[in-house]
Amino acid sequence: MAKPLPDPDLHYLQKVLLEMLAIPSPTGFTDTIVRYVAERLEELGIPFELTRRGTIRATLKGRRSSPDRAVSAHLDTIGAIVRELKSDGRLALAPVGCWSSRFAEGSRVSVFTDDAVLRGSVLPLLASGHAFNTEVDSMPISWDHVEVRLDARSASRAECEAQGVRVGDFVAFDPLPEFTDSGHISARHLDDKAGVAALLTALKAVVESGCEPLIDCHPLFTITEEIGSGSAAALPWDVSEFVGIDIAPVAIGQQSSEHAVTVALQDSGGPYDYHLSRHLLRLADGHDIPVRRDLFRYYHSDAQSAIAAGHDIRTALLAFGCDATHGYERTHLDSLQALSRLLGVYILSPPVFASDAQPAQESLEPFSHQLEHTAQMASDTRVPSVDSLVGPREDEPE
Repeated sequence: MAKPLPDPDLHYLQKVLLEMLAIPSPTGFTDTIVRYVAERLEELGIPFELTRRGTIRATLKGRRSSPDRAVSAHLDTIGAIVRELKSDGRLALAPVGCWSSRFAEGSRVSVFTDDAVLRGSVLPLLASGHAFNTEVDSMPISWDHVEVRLDARSASRAECEAQGVRVGDFVAFDPLPEFTDSGHISARHLDDKAGVAALLTALKAVVESGCEPLIDCHPLFTITEEIGSGSAAALPWDVSEFVGIDIAPVAIGQQSSEHAVTVALQDSGGPYDYHLSRHLLRLADGHDIPVRRDLFRYYHSDAQSAIAAGHDIRTALLAFGCDATHGYERTHLDSLQALSRLLGVYILSPPVFASDAQPAQESLEPFSHQLEHTAQMASDTRVPSVDSLVGPREDEPE
């Protein structure tokens, strides 16, 4: 690295995060957030292109174009969609993304009709203690047991239709952001707008440093991660390394922290690449970046969707520590700063394997290994010889 990378601009990080939180973007309703992030890239002087549906594919030029790398964060969030207009004018919902209706109850929402925005509240079917007494505490937790009460004259299905509401209208949940003096950030939809803010901040630091990456880096901003497809069709280049950026659950049984960046070594799709993950861990150690290692059992990411799409690439996952993921989430500036710093030094680091530029290797010589062959095979428990177990065949002389 020719010049030291400046510390992440935390004022910029918080500014773009707050502005993104103000933009509703449930999966399928992401055009406005795409425009916002594209404008930030234009400000940084980073060229980009848009796919048909709106995934942003940017390019930070390096000294070499191959092997190149990609880093990806997603712009879409969880939300809901109108499933039914009920006879009493209330709206039944289906979730967009995987999340519990427990976190939907009591939320203020925006319902996007074809030509208007209506406000409302998500309530359990039995919402009044004065009317139903203790029955309000016996309601099951499911999307079949919540509904939207519109702030409009809509006491019947006909009145609801007159307001322009139709099945399939998107419902966005208010983010309710709060940035405290302690450095904590609480809001809905930090997944993955906080990750996007950290990536933009890292790109800003790299651009302002004047450092030239050793290889091309392609920042990606995807729009369908919450429903599983994410980066599946987002890689037109010869990418050999792909780092996803997402949320790390802080909970009992997890190792992630709101004060560190997490390198996830496995999720529901299986282990991430051994070498790329340890490259990130070494970078964190070498730059005194607080880091945790973790596994996510009920989780998928853009990196996983790239592999599922058939890309022959090394993948890894970086994540910011967050409590109550897919609920009313909370993280800390410490974790976002650590994530942004690690992204910056990774973008400027050499490729994990230069030989990855040649996807078909004709020799074992450049191929990677996790342990020296002799060390990996050594064991106190010796494997018996084949002859001692099977013996000679009857037709073979002894």
